[in-house]
Amino acid sequence: MRQQQIDFKWLEENFLTANEAATYLGISKQALLSLAKRDVLPFTKKGNMVLFHRMDIELRLENQQSLREKYRPFET
Repeated sequence: MRQQQIDFKWLEENFLTANEAATYLGISKQALLSLAKRDVLPFTKKGNMVLFHRMDIELRLENQQSLREKYRPFET
């Protein structure tokens, strides 16, 4: 396998685009980018592309329910 293919596969396995991350979290892309802009969610920018580390997104998903209960108790 060529190095470029290995690198691309590694990127796909470890990073999500903004659209993928927003879908995974069940929030809008605008909400996701707002979290990133406020330094709540770390990201990497490569050219025009914003990438989120999969582990950070998974951790956010785990904590998301408790955050909703804390800040939006009327929705539970």
